[in-house]
Amino acid sequence: MEKLSFEEGKFAVKFARINIECYLSGVHYVVDDLPPIFKKPRGVFTTLYTYPKRNLRGCIGIPEPVMPLIDALKEASISASVDDPRFPPVGRMELRDITIEISILTPPKLVEANSPADYLEKIKVGRDGLIIEYGTYRGLLLPQVPIEHNWDIGEYLANLCLKAGLPVDTWIKKKVNIYSFESQIFKELSPNGKIVEEK
Repeated sequence: MEKLSFEEGKFAVKFARINIECYLSGVHYVVDDLPPIFKKPRGVFTTLYTYPKRNLRGCIGIPEPVMPLIDALKEASISASVDDPRFPPVGRMELRDITIEISILTPPKLVEANSPADYLEKIKVGRDGLIIEYGTYRGLLLPQVPIEHNWDIGEYLANLCLKAGLPVDTWIKKKVNIYSFESQIFKELSPNGKIVEEK
């Protein structure tokens, strides 16, 4: 899948910030000059962190490439700021103390596994984001999450189950579907400051 250039990644982060600012101010934000890649369907997540402590402040996204990237980014950035049920809505003035991180996702692919041990072999911490499905339960963790928490593969899978509202050993004891994806990450180092691509 075609990756974003660094300039396109910067555009995504800046767009997300302005989009949130406009939404919180009651202003409709429209972009006229759009890089072509933003018209292609992509999955995307917007993650907000407090600055400088870098505590999670909101994270919502659209994992599947079901709409043009610009539309997914518009929806995810607003949702991360006001619709994450774990946090109160972000205030307009508070946004000055928040950094924005954008993850552009590859389409999720089913991890083929004949036994739970196969997951330990096929999933790579730091490369793979994961989605687990079991019945009506579904949970997702971005690839940067286990790195931030220093999890090994077993801890990663256990926490993936917890994210879905399942017991930690569901991936071992039940017939689940686990999907993997990769992400290209662009983030601010400080609020409205320098933007970098995370390698």
